[in-house]
Amino acid sequence: MAKAGKAAATGKPEFAAAASDVAAIIAGTHGNPFAVLGVQQVDARLCARCFVPHAEFVTAYTLAGRKAGELSRRDGAGFFEGPLSIRKRQPLKFHARNAGGEWWLTDPYSFGPVLGPMDDHLIVEGSHLRLFDKMGAHLIDHEGSSGVHFAVWAPNARRVSVVGDFNEWDGRRHPMRFRQDIGVWEIFLPDIGEGRAYKYEIIGPKGQRLPLKADPFAFRSELRPATASITAAPLAHAWGDAAHRAHWSGVDVRRQPISIYEVHAGSWQLRDDGTFLSWDELADRLIPYVVDTGFTHIEFLPITEHPYDPSWGYQTTGLYAPTARFGDPAGFARFVDGAHRAGIGVILDWVPAHFPVDEHGLIWFDGTALYEHADPRKGFHPDWNTAIYNFGRREVVAYLVNNALYWAEKFHLDGLRVDAVASMLYLDYSRKEGEWIPNEKGGRENLEAVRFLQEMNVAVYGKHPGVITIAEESTSWPKVSQPVHEGGLGFGFKWNMGFMHDTLEYVSKEPIHRKHHHDQITFGLVYAFSENFVLPLSHDEVVHGKGTLLSKMAGDDWQKFATLRAYYAFMWAYPGKKLLFMGQEFAQRREWSEARALDWFLLDYAPHRGVRAALRDLNALYRSRPALYERDCEPEGFEWLIVDDRANSVFAWARHAPGAEPIVAVCNFTPVMRDDYRVPMPRAGRWREILNTDAAAYGGSGKGNGGEVSARLEAGAVRATMVLPPLATVLFEYLGE
Repeated sequence: MAKAGKAAATGKPEFAAAASDVAAIIAGTHGNPFAVLGVQQVDARLCARCFVPHAEFVTAYTLAGRKAGELSRRDGAGFFEGPLSIRKRQPLKFHARNAGGEWWLTDPYSFGPVLGPMDDHLIVEGSHLRLFDKMGAHLIDHEGSSGVHFAVWAPNARRVSVVGDFNEWDGRRHPMRFRQDIGVWEIFLPDIGEGRAYKYEIIGPKGQRLPLKADPFAFRSELRPATASITAAPLAHAWGDAAHRAHWSGVDVRRQPISIYEVHAGSWQLRDDGTFLSWDELADRLIPYVVDTGFTHIEFLPITEHPYDPSWGYQTTGLYAPTARFGDPAGFARFVDGAHRAGIGVILDWVPAHFPVDEHGLIWFDGTALYEHADPRKGFHPDWNTAIYNFGRREVVAYLVNNALYWAEKFHLDGLRVDAVASMLYLDYSRKEGEWIPNEKGGRENLEAVRFLQEMNVAVYGKHPGVITIAEESTSWPKVSQPVHEGGLGFGFKWNMGFMHDTLEYVSKEPIHRKHHHDQITFGLVYAFSENFVLPLSHDEVVHGKGTLLSKMAGDDWQKFATLRAYYAFMWAYPGKKLLFMGQEFAQRREWSEARALDWFLLDYAPHRGVRAALRDLNALYRSRPALYERDCEPEGFEWLIVDDRANSVFAWARHAPGAEPIVAVCNFTPVMRDDYRVPMPRAGRWREILNTDAAAYGGSGKGNGGEVSARLEAGAVRATMVLPPLATVLFEYLGE
């Protein structure tokens, strides 16, 4: 009675919120709105408070539709409060009215949290491997209502709100609950579904309102130049790729044929009006083309969301969202499934090395250097004017490791090619003295990045057998593709940048000068088995004034085409998995640009058709002859036959595999045809000519050996006398005695 009397004496209802709380809710500055709004207990009674701009009257109801109380407007901005007739806490919905009409809304502040103690424990520990099921925006049913649960990490923020097309982008409407122990803000918003645009409005630690932020865990985004995240339903694709996945999870990937077609999805082909193909259109065109050309895998340049087309996807702002340029995430899932059903693997170019500084992205996310380092000597990348992830922070490592697992699980990807690994491994990468900070041992190695890469690889290989990781690593860092338990980084493969650089430089020399650069071909075998290598002729070699592979070849047009065909056969017979960037399979003449499609009209011309035909046959041979792939990563699979004929620029070697007939490759990198050339052979007997890049069908001069050669024992050595066509590689397979 005393309390009621005191309330009556002051004229303020006992359920009334403090004036300071009301003012903070209206201003959007309250740090703990769940302590004020929703269902609150005052003494023995329950009351409700809400902030509903534009409303003049609000009535509270239970979710079952029973009236629970009339609320009084405390402030004209839309703050309402009042006692309830219900006896236990439960979610409410409000009937709001004004002179213009009426509407219903379910009260998000009357629902309990979604994240639980186990999530808190795993997040704090940094061991949560299902973050993509908890963070971001998820359509769920919660305490009797359907809606979207939002969760975002922003530990230093004063307030975080979800804003979107469902609340007029008003940060005062849906401020979130702060889970202080883990630095995560969360809220369940009932009555909204998929396809809704949203961002986070964040007030930083100094009270500053930051630019609206896209969701770091967004599973879908708006089409650029718009930058909002989009609520997305869980993928409901009916996968039909069980046989494909079972195969790759049950084999030693190093001993399988892997021939990768590297693709920029935005410029492989375009519609007639110049717009992007959808994932379904790409599936209809790209998958049959790759099957016909004989590649085993498609590797996409980054297809995660990015704001700037000329970045080719390497400046990503949405690591969890397939870019909207080609449709919705379900479309990408259909593409991957279609590729798998056709026997083609799909690899994603993945970028954990850096992220762009676009204001809607991760940069300065909660008003502090959260995902990046505060010190630019560690947190800023001078090559790309981007930020560098703070690999020493467990939440950042968990964000990235979970992303790798997300693509493997949700989209059934066959592999991740990890971009710019060298820039991660070295603290002084592209930095001068004084522009970098040594590690705790005084060295230049980024020990935190090493631990991250090891953790990522352990997680991917442990959770998803058959999924491979490939490092783009251009230095001599040891054991990149060795297991973590043996002191390695744990990658499955590493790009062989030395092979690419040396051999392309060799074939760019005029043939008369190649004898002075002989070791650019032979040196690669010194280290060819130190790692599990992929031989890359990638997009990096055909941009920024570098021309195309055809233009790199020395000589006139005929010699360029001949050398390119010979070079491809040289590479396909060389130890290591293969990678070729789109357009180079038919000798694209113009340097690649992301702004236009490839020059497909070139296939109307015989020399270009000839290059593609040669490559198709090379892929078919590579996939069908175990000697060419089973020991790609092991020295017993390779044997030099001619290594020192510098004067004639001729090379010959044999490829071996247990139980398989050997294959011999002979390369003549001069335009001089050599009759009666004697080549040491692994065995005496008949050897069939299974590919000759000088064949007339490919655009060559048609010189050859009539289909086969014979190897005989002469003076204690087995040799075959053969014709070496000009600027050609010839492959032979053992037929027997």
